[in-house]
Amino acid sequence: MEKLNFILVTGGAGNIGSALAKALSDKNYKVVVVDNLLTGKRSKIVESEDLIFIKGDVNERIFVEELFNQFEFDYVFHYAAMVGVQRTLSNPLKVLNDIEGIKNILHYSLETGVKRVFYASSSEVYGEPFEIPQKENTTPLNSKLPYAIVKNVGESFFKSYQKEHGLNYTIFRFFNTYGVNQSEDFVIPRFIKAALKDQPIRIYGDGSQTRTFCNVEDNVEVTLRTLEDPNYENQLLNVGSDDEISILELAKKIIKISKSGSRIEFLPPLAEGDMARRCPDISKMKGILNRDLISLDHGIKSLINHYEGRD
Repeated sequence: MEKLNFILVTGGAGNIGSALAKALSDKNYKVVVVDNLLTGKRSKIVESEDLIFIKGDVNERIFVEELFNQFEFDYVFHYAAMVGVQRTLSNPLKVLNDIEGIKNILHYSLETGVKRVFYASSSEVYGEPFEIPQKENTTPLNSKLPYAIVKNVGESFFKSYQKEHGLNYTIFRFFNTYGVNQSEDFVIPRFIKAALKDQPIRIYGDGSQTRTFCNVEDNVEVTLRTLEDPNYENQLLNVGSDDEISILELAKKIIKISKSGSRIEFLPPLAEGDMARRCPDISKMKGILNRDLISLDHGIKSLINHYEGRD
């Protein structure tokens, strides 16, 4: 039987991966979604005649070999990874095992003639910022946490495969991306769901640590545009927002928008993994989108409507 051409999305039952898979199928790409469902959920994946879901772990070499023998992939988005600050800190060896998945995906992508592989790296590789905004080519990568180390090693593998074998890549350094399929492990859905129930919103430390929050629709649009534009082959791209906000200000904003009676409670600071500031230089991303990003206020309102069943 002749193999059909597909795009592979690993980690496709997660927040970003599921949104990407849906967008690809909406554009009539044939999509194979792979996820081990350790942190992802099958319910996040849309039903589509252009989409096939396969449960499996890309860290297992035999599974990946059989997958690439079954389908002929033109492009691969490697988004599979263990995520979540508390989860990754509690399971460092499982985090480090994700290096095997990176190696498997690159090996079989090269063996089967994949045109380009897209890699979900992370803002975590920057660690504590030496400069703000954090720039792709000048900010040093200095985090020592296992999750960040794996992402940094992954970037090196992608660059090395291109240098030695000519396998093209695009690396995305994702900054906090929120959306309707994001789990309560992450700050925005956790805060909103607490606010809607008038429950306490709990903050680690004094809330002065800053983040930027990217709507998943902006994330997916920019990644799709790089797929369709060869100018972004073998490029590294920050994908996020440059609208910096403290966690305390975020909590107050969510309480105000949701008209909640929640109070803010302060917990002891996390021992590690909670960087003081994070804000990317997104000049490249803005050039690709050529439009304003979705505002945080709009995104919060949309999530509230979603959680209350009004979208």
